[in-house]
Amino acid sequence: MTRTIIAIACAALVSLALSLKIGSAIAADEPVAESDTLRSPESFADIQEPAERSVAMFNEMGKVLTHPRCVACHPRGDTPLQGMSLQAHQPPVVRGVGGMGAAGMRCSTCHGEENVAFDTAEGSIPGHPGWRLAPASMAWEGKSLAQICEQLKDPERSHMTLEELQKHNAEDGLVGWGWHPGEGRIPVPGTQAIFGELTQAWIDTGAVCPEG
Repeated sequence: MTRTIIAIACAALVSLALSLKIGSAIAADEPVAESDTLRSPESFADIQEPAERSVAMFNEMGKVLTHPRCVACHPRGDTPLQGMSLQAHQPPVVRGVGGMGAAGMRCSTCHGEENVAFDTAEGSIPGHPGWRLAPASMAWEGKSLAQICEQLKDPERSHMTLEELQKHNAEDGLVGWGWHPGEGRIPVPGTQAIFGELTQAWIDTGAVCPEG
């Protein structure tokens, strides 16, 4: 009975967001533009100095790291963001325990294991198993690429070793959702496979961070 009430409440909230046009980012982004490409590690082979090559590859990784699709789940506050303009999540929600929402309004209340298409409008409610925010210590919103790099390298903030980070970037399904966000949403550049290769090559060349 409780699950039924929550499901009805969720549907009502999404319907209200659509009717007021404040939830347009849930339904769809702006018209889809052609995705940028992501260069492979091999394309940086002409940079002889390993540290310089490492920085160049992290800058390439930055196309993904700073893309709105990723920043939306790495906000500086306790409210998720959405859409290419990174507006506040509608309906209003908060981080909660484990980044999965407050009691009675968990992320899983509306976000299931896969995208759910709307019956009467273009787009879908995003979904993937374990839908959640990144840890607050990994907030990227408003950060420079150099600051993001230092966060990623700091296991106290990232909660990962560099080896675990590479696996996370290359294989994690929730990360991978960014390349397959559903019709009407602009995906992050390139592919997850290339992103994983870039991460490994960056590590192999010393995991050097850009300045700034």
